[in-house]
Amino acid sequence: MNHMMLKGGEFVPRLIFWELTEGCNLKCIHCRATAQPTRNEEELSTEEAFRIIDEIASFAKPILVLTGGEPLYRPDIFEIASYATSKGIHVALASNGTLINEEIAVKVKEAGVQRVSISLDGSCAATHDGFRGIPGSFDAALRGAAQLQKQGVPVQFNTTITKHNIDEVKDIFQLALDQKVVALHLFMLVPVGCGVQIADDQMLPADQYEEVLGWFYEQSRTTSLEIKATCAPHYYRIMRQKAKERGERITPVTHGMAAMTKGCLAGTGVCFISHKGKVQPCGYLPMEAGNLKKQSVQEVWEESPLFQQLRNPSLLEGKCGVCEFINVCSGCRARAFSETGNVLAEEPYCIYQPQGVVG
Repeated sequence: MNHMMLKGGEFVPRLIFWELTEGCNLKCIHCRATAQPTRNEEELSTEEAFRIIDEIASFAKPILVLTGGEPLYRPDIFEIASYATSKGIHVALASNGTLINEEIAVKVKEAGVQRVSISLDGSCAATHDGFRGIPGSFDAALRGAAQLQKQGVPVQFNTTITKHNIDEVKDIFQLALDQKVVALHLFMLVPVGCGVQIADDQMLPADQYEEVLGWFYEQSRTTSLEIKATCAPHYYRIMRQKAKERGERITPVTHGMAAMTKGCLAGTGVCFISHKGKVQPCGYLPMEAGNLKKQSVQEVWEESPLFQQLRNPSLLEGKCGVCEFINVCSGCRARAFSETGNVLAEEPYCIYQPQGVVG
């Protein structure tokens, strides 16, 4: 049945995150990738990258997010981006922004990159630089953003919300407005990579996440800035609860960079390719669904037992399994796995009690 649904197009990759390298010039304490100051010899080659792009283009037209580490560490980054663009794939770049000068910004534009996300972990240098591990990285990131905007490349800010910057969320929102970026995406910390070491100190309690996400939704109703909560699937429950309170109807954007489809898309609308060619449901869920050195992208996407499992919400356990918002949320599968070792367990950072559950 699932395979038939795949052929019918219900499960298509909307976003593919591709970690081109672990190499990075920063030392962020919450890094998913445990980034390194040098590149790994096992990285996929340029030729392998082109083959993977051909495979993607043969069956889907996702947004391809080139990430790292720092993707600008790869000397062939613009070849890869240009090649994907030539195949009709929408290409975005996820960067820390510090390496982007005028020359790099021009190359980003020429490669057809349609948006660059730059990570900001505070509203000021003290907070951001402390988290990023390198003095001057905040100012360098803003300079990089400005260079891109000068070339007409849209810029998005990504912010991972933790205890260290929770009091700056409103200021980060204002900074995004002041810098005239097109989008602000808030990420909830997922304890993988370096994030494991800081989870106890930096993870917000569930009720505080609920409060932040509620505030974020209120801002979304009155601003022209595209704002999105990522790795926070219960945001989609909150959206519907608040809309219902007002008697409003939500009409989510279902395509493009601003798509607001459902909560956790791991393995259903999203996948992640590591720098070694391993495929995961998302970058924060370290379970291997396939390997592109042995399989094609389409084969992994359509036939991976792990992906098939994630596409069946009836398998979810705990309160996620009985929640009336299961089809718009599903809970974060990565946090469930990190907390319990079970990818189908209930989301551990959600305070909502489903109707009919005593508790």
